[in-house]
This record gives sequence, structure tokens and C-alpha cells, in this order.
Amino acid sequence: MDLWDDDTCDTRFLQPYQATKTYLCPGCNRDIMPGTGHIVAVPHGAEDLRRHWHRGCWDARKRRRPLS
Repeated sequence: MDLWDDDTCDTRFLQPYQATKTYLCPGCNRDIMPGTGHIVAVPHGAEDLRRHWHRGCWDARKRRRPLS
């Protein structure tokens, strides 16, 4: 089972007004700039592996493996 399967992690959408920092998307290895809505994925039992993803990268994660 993959770490980023829907069954193995909790996800939520971070609204643009909630995004106040720059994050690195593991799907494309590009910055998610402040003010950009995006997905936050947290694997069950591994909160330290929380990652911030562009919505398109999250949706395409089954077709494209994360770069980091």
C-alpha cells in the first residue's frame, strides 16, 4: 500500500487565505506560494511526514510518482 493512498492518509484543502507560507510540493518539486489553495496530506500515525501538494499534483499522484 502506498503512503499517499486515500486510505492511508488524511487530507484537507487549505484555503488561499490560510496559506501564509511557501511550501514545496512533492509531486512537482515546485513552490506553493502563499495565498495559493492546496492539499495538505498527513499519513496516519506519521504526522511528521505531512506534505503540502498542489491540487493537480495530488490528483495526478497515481500517474506520476512524487519527486521528493
